[in-house]
Amino acid sequence: MKPSLAYDVVVLGGGAAGLMCASIAGGRGRSVAVIEQAKRPAEKIRISGGGRCNFTNLHTTPANFLSHNPHFCKSALSGYTQHDFLALVEKHRIAWHEKTRGQLFCDDSSQQIIDMLLDECAAVGVTLHPGTKISSVAKGEGGFVVVTDRGEIRAPSLVVATGGPSIPKMGSSGFGYKIAEQFGLKIIPPRAALVPLTFDEVLLARSRDLAGVSVDAVVSCNGTQFDEAMLFTHRGLSGPAILQISSYWREGDDIQIDMAPGTDVFAALKEMRRDHPRQELATSLARLLPGRLAQMIAEPGGGASRMADLSDKQLQAVATLVNAWRVTPRGTEGYRTAEVTLGGVDTAELSSKTFEARSVPGLFFVGEVIDVTGHLGGFNFQWAWSSGYAAGQNA
Repeated sequence: MKPSLAYDVVVLGGGAAGLMCASIAGGRGRSVAVIEQAKRPAEKIRISGGGRCNFTNLHTTPANFLSHNPHFCKSALSGYTQHDFLALVEKHRIAWHEKTRGQLFCDDSSQQIIDMLLDECAAVGVTLHPGTKISSVAKGEGGFVVVTDRGEIRAPSLVVATGGPSIPKMGSSGFGYKIAEQFGLKIIPPRAALVPLTFDEVLLARSRDLAGVSVDAVVSCNGTQFDEAMLFTHRGLSGPAILQISSYWREGDDIQIDMAPGTDVFAALKEMRRDHPRQELATSLARLLPGRLAQMIAEPGGGASRMADLSDKQLQAVATLVNAWRVTPRGTEGYRTAEVTLGGVDTAELSSKTFEARSVPGLFFVGEVIDVTGHLGGFNFQWAWSSGYAAGQNA
């Protein structure tokens, strides 16, 4: 007979939100167990930020998060801020640096953040059960019963910190949604977010040679815009600006891209036509854009055309392709390369102060499994810390 273990709090998922929650609950004198299916905890932290973990953002505000209820995240974000997490990082003497736009990274390795969380858990007696598969979760008289391949684990409080289905090779899945549905909680349909966009065959045929070309761009969709780098890939578009806008894009929408932000390309081309009438269009464009991109844009209008031979109307058409390129992506690369998941457990089902399910006392949800998704740049980790802290204070 496999053993039955009893704790005050059981946390499902040993990722960022789960470990944060466990250490805080343990610090309140609760006996806490973390059940993690992978052999090592926090695999997503390990691979994040190119192995250096973009662990928070100095400029975190509720405006950096998407949710069907944009107010839900406010309480948690103010209850445990980016400055609070930074203080923890400094307490553990982890050297860090700001890259750009408030993004904070470890100088050395993301493993330092994992070790910090594990040390915080160990210091308050949290028990870790790595490499443990869960077969079922139920609620009885005395609380929750989690049936695993190593026996039953019981607790009056259960915290679901299993993340979303993004990056499945890290072992992530939609398991947390199944638990929510089992207890009658609504789910906002999940979808891949912070994900590259793909082109159809026609667009790919034109742009495939641009794979690897990067430009600073302003990318707009559905009333939202981001100004960051954009990268052409052999499947479509990627880079920070595209990953950001992917959270706002829906099938069938077009996106508008300005590939020379701050430059009036029509005015610039007219000036070049006046000053260098014998120059070819592609050569003139290459003064504003990477060469391969200039060539692609110039080609339909005749890349070899001399500037003197081009009318204002033709120059305006070329300028529009640079300053206001409208393109309709075919889709996204999906969960395989998505950094996070949009949607999840409906925030209407949860208390924004405690993260406890309103209809199921003792059941908590934290992190990515909830319908709160951050922008790119450390915001999703801050959501993990803030939501994990809130639930840890109350479980």
